[in-house]
This record gives sequence, C-alpha cells and structure tokens, in this order.
Amino acid sequence: MTTLFIEVMPVNKVIDLFVTFLKIGAFTFGGGYAMIPLIQREVCENKKWLNDDDILEIVAIAESTPGPVAINAATFVGSRTAGTVGAVCATLGVVLPSFLIISVISYVLRAFQESRAVQYAFMGIRAGVLALILKAVYTMFRSAKKHGVSYFIMAAALVLTALLKTDAVFVIIGCGTFGLVWSLIFGKKGEG
Repeated sequence: MTTLFIEVMPVNKVIDLFVTFLKIGAFTFGGGYAMIPLIQREVCENKKWLNDDDILEIVAIAESTPGPVAINAATFVGSRTAGTVGAVCATLGVVLPSFLIISVISYVLRAFQESRAVQYAFMGIRAGVLALILKAVYTMFRSAKKHGVSYFIMAAALVLTALLKTDAVFVIIGCGTFGLVWSLIFGKKGEG
C-alpha cells in the first residue's frame, strides 16, 4: 500500500514569499537585473531565508535558464525557501504587478506617449535602472571568488558580447564549458 505524502508548508511563509515578491515586482523598474539587488536585500538581509552565496548561485542559474531573470530568480528562491508551493507563490508575486500595470498602461499609453512629461519620466527611470544594474554587478563581483581564470572569462565574455556582438547564449555556454573543463583539469590539483 502506497501512502501519498504531501508536505504542507506553513501558510505564513508562503504568504510572506508572495507578498515579498509582489513588492519587488511592483516597485522595481527595469527588469530582472534591476530586481537582483532588491531580491538580495529582501531574501538575505531582511528575511534571512538564504545567504549571499545562495543568491549568487540562483542568479547564475536564472541567467542561464530560458526566461526572464527576475521570474527565474523568484522561482528558485521560492523553491529553496518553501518547495514547489513557494516557487509558485514567489513567481506569481513577481509577475502579477507587471501584468496588471502593463494591462492598464496599454489602454492609456496612446493618449500620453507624445507628452514631454512622460518622455522625461522615462528618461529618469532609465537612469535609475542603470544605477540598479551597476549595483547588482558590484554586489555580485564583491561576493564572487576572485581568480585569474575568472577575470579572463569575464573579460572574454565582455569582449565577445559588447564588441564582437556574439549572441549571449553562445557566450554563456562557452563560459560554462570553459569553467567546467578548467575545474576538471585543475580542480583536483588544488590550483583552480
């Protein structure tokens, strides 16, 4: 006789996940990379659900899996924090504000798209988003393990994507492959 066991998560934790990611989704402009510092602050510093190393792993996985980074990161944080139910709640929380806002904006945007005030507002939002992305880069760089090979991979990825216009998918696959091969060759010797 087989018994079906379903783990029931504390309702408060699942609701807290949903509300936390609802706030992140509602008050972050600029997409997934702008959300990363907010996710890190909420999940690591305020809620203490995960640590900074966990967030680095989650961001690396979220960037290399198909789909938007913020949704992938929310799904992984929810999964690590409260299993499948947590993943669903965190994902719904981060998606719902954008869905509602885009639905409303699509109806009124035509009337206001030529407005100077709207154009200046978007210019300001773009500048703020750039600052959030730079903070995410700085935080991730500060937390990452430093090694000469890491700097080489970072520089090569920058040159390939920014200067040579190589598709980011190929760069991610190449960086992952290079890192894996490097760790297989030199990891056992303690040099990597």
